[in-house]
Amino acid sequence: MRNHEVTSVQPLLAEDGSLREPGWSKKLLQIYDREKIKAPRFRIKEWDYYLVLNEEFAGAFTISDDGYIGLQSVSLLNFKEGWEHTETILNPFPMGNLNLPQSSDAGNTIYKDKRLHMGFFVKDGKRELRCRFKNFYKGKPFSCDIVLDEPKMDTMVIATPWKEKKTAFYYNQKINCMPASGRMTFDGKTYTFSKGTDFGTLDWGRGVWTYDNRWYWGSGNGIVNGKPFGFNIGYGFGDTSAASENMLFYDGKAHKLEDVIFHIPQDSYLRPWTFTSSDGRFEMDFKPVLDRAAKTTAVIIESDQHQVFGRMSGKAELDDGTVLEIKDLMCFAEDVHNRY
Repeated sequence: MRNHEVTSVQPLLAEDGSLREPGWSKKLLQIYDREKIKAPRFRIKEWDYYLVLNEEFAGAFTISDDGYIGLQSVSLLNFKEGWEHTETILNPFPMGNLNLPQSSDAGNTIYKDKRLHMGFFVKDGKRELRCRFKNFYKGKPFSCDIVLDEPKMDTMVIATPWKEKKTAFYYNQKINCMPASGRMTFDGKTYTFSKGTDFGTLDWGRGVWTYDNRWYWGSGNGIVNGKPFGFNIGYGFGDTSAASENMLFYDGKAHKLEDVIFHIPQDSYLRPWTFTSSDGRFEMDFKPVLDRAAKTTAVIIESDQHQVFGRMSGKAELDDGTVLEIKDLMCFAEDVHNRY
């Protein structure tokens, strides 16, 4: 695969609404402007998704405006006890009314209704995640107050077009390796995150998608040889001939990978998986612990998701040839098919 790196600050879109320069970068160089999109408002998709994860539990938080539907979601996952609960609120035709920030670097992302009050706040090199969810599960509330530190470090940014539609594009940033502190509370139990061992990831997405897409995505963070390590792998939608989103992160630096393939057992998502790479730099075994499966059908919208959490072991090779041995790294890999 040809991995074209974008290196200059510029508008994301050309005058005709197509991507100016498809490719990847280490930070948000291309400037997203919702007003420059040449597509109906109901086709624009914008979201912020945070996952905060450790060995025993995780929380996932989504605020999204997908044009003709908004999807606000909170997940609590308990790996030790082997359960998870996801609660989702759907909103008809938000069409930009949630006012999601045009950049991941600044601004607040806030959603509020009678049941859910959730906000993501970016300030002074930190990201604060706050949530109050009434009647989250079995009539009981969920709350969280989490702080993610964001040191100066490389991230994964990719601008992906679609061959079949010139004005369709996906602009995406994944920020790995953000040290997490704070807590989640549910059902009389407090889940506490500790900076030295626990991390958060941001999936920031803006774009215009075609209707029917299937993708594979995996991500994880941890400490390897005393330094922060993370990975982002994925494929499946759009025209990725300019670049893939596969990347390693080690001690704040990005290391670009070529193709990575997910080998998923056909009979069960909970059987062991493997991952192989075209450049031999990401070779992993994956032992699932929990499948966060979700199926949503609402008129013309259909979503079939398997976000599988488990432990990954194998080898990851940096740009300079250094091989990192990965052992039982708690992470996730997913297979998602959406029509929306």
